[in-house]
Amino acid sequence: MKAALFEQVFADRRAKRPVAVVTRLADGAQVLVHDDGPSDGAFAGAAAAPQAAVASGGGGAGERPVASGETAVPDAAAPDTAAPDAAAPDAAASDPLALTAEQLAETRKRLRGDRSGMLASSGATLFARCHAQAPRMVLVGAVHIAQALAPMAAMAGYEVIVIDPRRAFATSERLPGVSMMTDWPDAAMDKVALDAQTAVVTLSHDPKLDDPALIAALRSNAFYIGALGSTRTHAKRVERLTAAGLGDAIGRIRAPIGLDLGGRSPVEIAVAILAQVIQVRYAQ
Repeated sequence: MKAALFEQVFADRRAKRPVAVVTRLADGAQVLVHDDGPSDGAFAGAAAAPQAAVASGGGGAGERPVASGETAVPDAAAPDTAAPDAAAPDAAASDPLALTAEQLAETRKRLRGDRSGMLASSGATLFARCHAQAPRMVLVGAVHIAQALAPMAAMAGYEVIVIDPRRAFATSERLPGVSMMTDWPDAAMDKVALDAQTAVVTLSHDPKLDDPALIAALRSNAFYIGALGSTRTHAKRVERLTAAGLGDAIGRIRAPIGLDLGGRSPVEIAVAILAQVIQVRYAQ
């Protein structure tokens, strides 16, 4: 692994930004892939994935573009002068690795699930090594369902954050060992910095709490967005979010929330929600 690529991987890990290193087995050429795109359908207001720079140091006409979301590192620095014709057969070995759209999508899918392995779309010529932080679950509303869902999600490997400005609800007695924020959801979401490794679940049943959280989630690339409430409640929610300019993104919200397991108690609903979050995470 080249020093520049090695340093970038560590920088991403320090920043808690998921990254995959894709290696071409034939010659060791490598490229970094970040999960910068929307992961649960189209969404409005998100920034486009950054265009990657090819690490050739020249910026000249001989460089070829790399797919958005990749950072390529060639095996050797570009020479200052053109190589002689005799070296032409080896030129491909020094080319930066460029992924097809299908390979990029497969790599990002593996990255979201933190699953390293051969890329099927490459014909067993590319290997993706994923470096992903623990997925996060943000719960809005420290209600009874959250009391059941938070410890279950933690046992499933999620970093759980509960947001509720109502201090009577957001207490360590009700949610022992859980990270809690008592900011209003819009401010809290800014601090959390939602990403493609984050699931957002609104449980408060109060539009003053749920709606700001949903707006922030829909403008992010959170891999899962779910909202508690009946079909009638969701219809009213759709009206409010459409008025806020998010009509095209509302389809990302899972509502009614959770898999239809037939349960009705808070614990049963929590099981259904966690099951759906896990299903969505690995289906993408």
